[in-house]
Amino acid sequence: MKPGAWRLALRIARRDALRAKGRSALVVAMVALPVLGVTGADVFFRSATLEPAERVVRTMGQADGQLELVDRGASVKQAPDPGDHSYLAVNPKYETKDGAAPHYTPEQQRSRDTEPARLARELLPPGSTLLTDSPGPDTAASSTEGLLTTRTSEADLTDPVWRGRLDVIEGSAPTNDQQAAVTREFLNRSGLRIGDRTTVRGLESTPFTITAVVEYPGDLKGTELVTRPGTLIGKLPGGSGSSGRDTAGATRWLVKLPAGATLDWAKVTELNDYGFVLASRSVILHPPARADVPYYVEMDRIHGESGTALLDRTYVVILATVVGMALLEIVLLAGPAFAVGARRSRRQLGLLAAAGGDRANVRAVVLGGGIVLGLTGAALGLGLGVALVALLRTRAEEYSGARFGHFNLQPLDLLGVLLVGLVTGLLAAIVPAVQASRQDVVSALTGRDSLKPPSRKLALLGLLMLGAGSALALVGATSGFSSRTLAVLGGSLLAELGMVVLAPYLVGLFGKLGRWLPLGPRLALRDSVRHRGRTAPAVAAVMAAVAGSVAVNVYLASYDEQYRREYVAAGPPGAVILGTGYGTGTETKLLPQMRDTVERSITALGPRADVSHVDYKGDCQDGNPCGYIQVMPPKERRCPVFDRDTDDPVEPGEIKRVMSTDPRCQVNERRGSQYGDLTAGDANLLRNLYGVTDPAAGQALTAGKAVVFDPRYFENGKVVLRYSEPITTGADGARTKPKNIETTVDAVLAPSAMPAPGQLVISPDTATRLGFTTRPAGSVWLPGTAPSDGDQQKADGALAKLTDHTVLSVERGYQSKAGLVGLGLAGFAGLVALGAAGIATGLAAADSQRDLTTLAAVGAEPRIRRSLSGFQCGVIAAMGTLLGAVCGLLPAVALRKVQGLAADYPGISPEELADKSSVVLPWPTIAATVVVLPLLAAALAALLTRSRISLLRRTG
Repeated sequence: MKPGAWRLALRIARRDALRAKGRSALVVAMVALPVLGVTGADVFFRSATLEPAERVVRTMGQADGQLELVDRGASVKQAPDPGDHSYLAVNPKYETKDGAAPHYTPEQQRSRDTEPARLARELLPPGSTLLTDSPGPDTAASSTEGLLTTRTSEADLTDPVWRGRLDVIEGSAPTNDQQAAVTREFLNRSGLRIGDRTTVRGLESTPFTITAVVEYPGDLKGTELVTRPGTLIGKLPGGSGSSGRDTAGATRWLVKLPAGATLDWAKVTELNDYGFVLASRSVILHPPARADVPYYVEMDRIHGESGTALLDRTYVVILATVVGMALLEIVLLAGPAFAVGARRSRRQLGLLAAAGGDRANVRAVVLGGGIVLGLTGAALGLGLGVALVALLRTRAEEYSGARFGHFNLQPLDLLGVLLVGLVTGLLAAIVPAVQASRQDVVSALTGRDSLKPPSRKLALLGLLMLGAGSALALVGATSGFSSRTLAVLGGSLLAELGMVVLAPYLVGLFGKLGRWLPLGPRLALRDSVRHRGRTAPAVAAVMAAVAGSVAVNVYLASYDEQYRREYVAAGPPGAVILGTGYGTGTETKLLPQMRDTVERSITALGPRADVSHVDYKGDCQDGNPCGYIQVMPPKERRCPVFDRDTDDPVEPGEIKRVMSTDPRCQVNERRGSQYGDLTAGDANLLRNLYGVTDPAAGQALTAGKAVVFDPRYFENGKVVLRYSEPITTGADGARTKPKNIETTVDAVLAPSAMPAPGQLVISPDTATRLGFTTRPAGSVWLPGTAPSDGDQQKADGALAKLTDHTVLSVERGYQSKAGLVGLGLAGFAGLVALGAAGIATGLAAADSQRDLTTLAAVGAEPRIRRSLSGFQCGVIAAMGTLLGAVCGLLPAVALRKVQGLAADYPGISPEELADKSSVVLPWPTIAATVVVLPLLAAALAALLTRSRISLLRRTG
């Protein structure tokens, strides 16, 4: 067609769009909504993705670099930007075998022998300034309700070097040793305000006055207390050594260079040889070639063969399938609206053809509507999406936990989104355009329909598309196709389009049910069959909406069932479990008070069972060394990968082969108890923590036997314990490998109320007899009924005055959250399906006006006309829901299979693999959709149909 003909077609389309404002608004909204969502997501993603200059400021503020010593005596390979631990460290003391002395390079030896800060000054350019940037340990600070767990750090916030890394957003920076700054989250959780005082546990005599609110732009949700250098971390009980780490290994500095100095890539690699990681401003802004970075070379060597292609990643498969099916749903939903316009413009299009216009001209007019409405909807969605992100920017940043780098609008991205809206409108108008161009001119001018039987060849094509698409999606999801994304997405789209092609033929099959229906439904069904040209697009629209609803509900129900199967209870239903937080010595000393607090706060708890950890040569608390105790299965039941007698290296391929083929390695070891492998207690512990009520088990425990719960660990009345002494490091850095010792203990097998693989209970006397020690670990109660949420909150509040850790829990079983989400999505899809049925009713009413006129002329009551419109809508909705329920199963099943394939790693148990790919059909939801939706659509159509109509002159 010539450009002039297209201009004319677009003018006609614009005029028709303005004339039918309601229908045009519906199509514009359908196109605008997904464009709005995609635009918002794109602007959010682009704005949240930091440019190199923005990442530098978030990392080091206004400094020239950030230097960290990973490990004394190590060497490092790092990325130009080592954020998110993008480095590899090698320390010879960890690579030695059989107690041999490690071999250090001169640089590694110098790193071991020199104090870290001094070594850093020697290696950096002369005149460089180091500002300590080491985070402190988590501790507890006072709040209005008790104690609050918080991070700690020290910084001189009056120095502008911190700007961009740690900003003062309210108040004034601390200027003396009794002042502190806190994050907004600290204030929100503690109930304090600027000007209030807070004390740190262990330093109650030196409270801090809060003078400022600070913010990490990259971490808005952190709870942190910031004081001036030298006023907090070194004074905390146990110091930084409480974590059990070498103090030098946690040391980090900001580096300020003298004028003219720089930290180039050569200086970075030099510092790497001494165990330092350096984030350099100049290197991050001007990175070296990838081939010149040893870290990238090493990572490519490690992951080169096992890397997963982008289009094969599970999240990409899911995202692409959801987006593709959503766009198809929009096309199928908008199609009937264009069909309504084409039917109502039938005479106008007939005049165009009678005046000499060919089929291309007629198609252009209808396609012009798709262009006009598609562009309008895309432009509207684009503008609203950008405006929405700008309006909700602060909320979005707080929700994501990080500030935007800047409000980033990418023109090419937005142009692509605009084209998606245009293409969506065009695709929705294609089928109505082709149908309009093929109509008989005389029939169009006189208002008569040219009825044709459904094409069997087209039905056969649709059947083949349905079968091929189903096979492609299901097989592609579980096999080694080159692209699982294309297989699942293409198969799902092909199958649904095949169902659309089949729709006219299936409508004819539905018509055979009319003989068993009452008069009203029979007339509506036969009318729908007779006018397949308008019925099929309407059925396809309802089918698309219902298919989306069913797919979402099947996927959510399957996911929920997977989580239900994978959930491992921490104890019997209703068990009240008290622990000691992180297991520090302070918490252990507070345990008697904590027990009394719980029993005062929650009534009718029943007998208390005290739990004790079992240790060997040390208590593992506050960084103290200790041995290792493990419950082992019999020798013949152990996985050979984890039970080797030598330290000789094994090829990764051989490990993968054994893990994938040996059933002894494919074992589900999930457990719920928080108290570890080996605990000490009495019969009350067996009952309260494991649900064992057999008196024989308690008697055996008292008699000195162990109680085991997994038959895989039990053989001939015995169970195996493996223990070893603490690891020690010699003066030369060599680590001694402790020898494993195995002993057998008399045991009984007692089935537990929840999975407990590798767990064993012994009495304290038995632990002493075996040469072990015990220490209090907590308590467990098993009341007749689970405590209420109010009782638990009361106990938590009382415990908060003693400890800053969450130490109390109540076993309430698996708590599903998918029900509310699924209900919301099902309701939204139901509304969309109702809208599609409404469009179908409008289409039917446009063609049935003559029939309604005839009914009015022969004296039919308004009730009959309303019931006919209702039955017409109900029949279309019923056919669409039935087909949609079938179509919605395919993408949900295929995506579940994709997830199951992604979870198939060496060593996964068959039960776990089956759980991750399980498919559950929510029959109540599907049944409600298939039954309730057509009834609701019919009722609404009958109520909204006008009782009075204008009598029209019959033509011809």
